[in-house]
Amino acid sequence: MKISNDQFKIDDKSILNYYEIKSNKPKLLLLHAQGTNSLSFMSVINKLSKYFHIYLVDYYGHGKSSFNREKYNLINIGNDIIKFIEEVIKDNVSVLGHSSGGLIASYIASNCELCSGLILEDPPFFASVGDRRFNTYNYVDLSTVCHNFISQDEIKDFVYYYFINQYCWNFFPDDSREMIRTKLGELALKYREKHPDKNLKVMFWPKKFLEGFRGLQNYDPYFGESFYNDSFNANVDYEKLLSNIKCETLFLKAKTTISEDSLIQGALTDEDLEQVNKLISNMIIERFDCGHGIHIDKPKQFVKALTRK
Repeated sequence: MKISNDQFKIDDKSILNYYEIKSNKPKLLLLHAQGTNSLSFMSVINKLSKYFHIYLVDYYGHGKSSFNREKYNLINIGNDIIKFIEEVIKDNVSVLGHSSGGLIASYIASNCELCSGLILEDPPFFASVGDRRFNTYNYVDLSTVCHNFISQDEIKDFVYYYFINQYCWNFFPDDSREMIRTKLGELALKYREKHPDKNLKVMFWPKKFLEGFRGLQNYDPYFGESFYNDSFNANVDYEKLLSNIKCETLFLKAKTTISEDSLIQGALTDEDLEQVNKLISNMIIERFDCGHGIHIDKPKQFVKALTRK
C-alpha cells in the first residue's frame, strides 16, 4: 500500500491537504471528525485499500489544510470539497464522513452529482444545531474547551489545555479527581514540551482514549468555536438538505446514552436517527455497540459494513 500526499489549491489560495492510495477500484473519499485529521483512519486504510481507490482530505482548521476562520462552516467547506471532487477525482465517488465530517459529507451528497454513494459514521444531525447543542457531549467538552482556551492567555499549548480541561474528568470520583488530574496533567505537559509535534501520549491514560488526541496538535481551536457559537451550521436547513440526497446511503450508528442531566453522550439520539431515515429516501442503518469512533472501536465490523463482505 503506497500513500501519496498532495495539496489542492482553491482560487482564493486556500489549501486542502489530501492523501491518496491509488488503484483501479471504485473511488472512496474519507472525511474525518473534528479535532483530528484524515490519518485517523489509518487503522482501517490497509483493508479498505483492497476494495477502494482512496482519498483522505484534511478539511479546514485541521492537519495540513488552511487555517482560515472565515471558512469554518458547512457551506464553505462543502463547496470547496465539491471543487476537489470535480477537479481532482473527476469521477463518481462514494463519500464517507465521520462525526462533523458526516455533516460535510451529507452537504456534498446533496449538492454534487459525482457523489454516487454516502456513508455516514455517527454524524450529529439535529443534535448539534441551535439550543439543542447545549446538551451534547461535544458542546460541554471540545467546543467549550476551545472557547475557554481562546478566552485566556496563560496556557499557549491547546493539546495540554484540552487534556487538563476535558469533560471526562467529571467521571472520576470526587475525592480523587483533582489529584489524578494534576499528576496526569504533569505527565502530559512533560510529553508535550518534549514532543510538541507528535500525538499525545500519557502513561496510565487508556490508549483507546488517546485516539481522540490524534492530530490535535494540528487543530485550530477556532474551528471548535464555530460549534460553540453555532456558526458552523450556517443556518442550513438540514431537513431540506437530507431530503435532497438521492444516492444510496449507509448510516453507521454508534451507541448513544443519555445522562441523568439529559446530556447526549454520543452524536445523536434514536429519535434524531429516525428523522434522518424519513428524510433520506434510500438509506440503510447499521448499529454498533461501541463509542463514537466506530472505525477505531470496531475496525473489522466497520470494513465489513463498507464492503458488504
